[in-house]
Amino acid sequence: MLKFILPTLLSISLTANAQLVSDSLLIEGHHRVFVYDKSVKVKPGASLIFLMHGSGGEPMGFAPRAAKLQARAEAENLVLVYPAGYKRYWNECRKASTAVANKENLNEEAFFSGMIDFFSEKYKINKANVFATGFSGGGHMSYKLALTMPDKIRAISAIVANLPTDENMDCAAMNKPLPVMITNGTADETNPYDGGEVKTSGVTLGTVRATDQSFQYWAKLDGYSGEPVKSIMPDNDKTNNITVEKYTYQKKGKPEVTLLKVINGKHEFLTDFDIFEETWAFFKRQMVK
Repeated sequence: MLKFILPTLLSISLTANAQLVSDSLLIEGHHRVFVYDKSVKVKPGASLIFLMHGSGGEPMGFAPRAAKLQARAEAENLVLVYPAGYKRYWNECRKASTAVANKENLNEEAFFSGMIDFFSEKYKINKANVFATGFSGGGHMSYKLALTMPDKIRAISAIVANLPTDENMDCAAMNKPLPVMITNGTADETNPYDGGEVKTSGVTLGTVRATDQSFQYWAKLDGYSGEPVKSIMPDNDKTNNITVEKYTYQKKGKPEVTLLKVINGKHEFLTDFDIFEETWAFFKRQMVK
């Protein structure tokens, strides 16, 4: 059962003009919360991006990370939505997860489908251009949307997240080609770049594949073989020892698959460039015109 719930009074300022408000849907007996900027005025046909916090996080603390993109929302005809995990966690594809959302098998597909319908009614968004991105556990939730509801998600961008290993995979993949961007750090001790156990406090999450395996999963699904094209991203922060290598599979008629390999990068946000602006640039290349 899905019901719309009236908006709460919770709001904060994100930028000089932005105002985030919290709303919710009743999904199978659970109030599922999401946050968006009610001050943004978009035209019919706007694109929608879900931006998802990491395990243990929440939307209001996560939203300021996307402040630069949020400030451009009207100019880009873009609706940004910050969903909330159930009790701060997502029911994503990691079978070993001890999070309540996984143990109770929360219906994430119904939640995200409900939000798409909500914003379609509210803003007349273009349902063909719905995108998802997230950090850490939010990256895993992005993977789940790509695996289980690719007919409603145009492309995803997973940040510091690798696909679960086969024995830790808890999703029935639809195996539909989809554009995917992955951003992982080689010195990440939480989401190990070369695969292995995810190490985090408060919850068990099991093992993940290596970054190259995650990258190649999507590349092969999208019909690519051989070596990707390599380039170097701008290094706008000279105070750190981080550089970013970009690897891309891109061919007319096929979904783009891109890896941003963050050399010496840890389980954190980049300071060399804004990852959400880069994500939006990737999404724009995948849009249905």
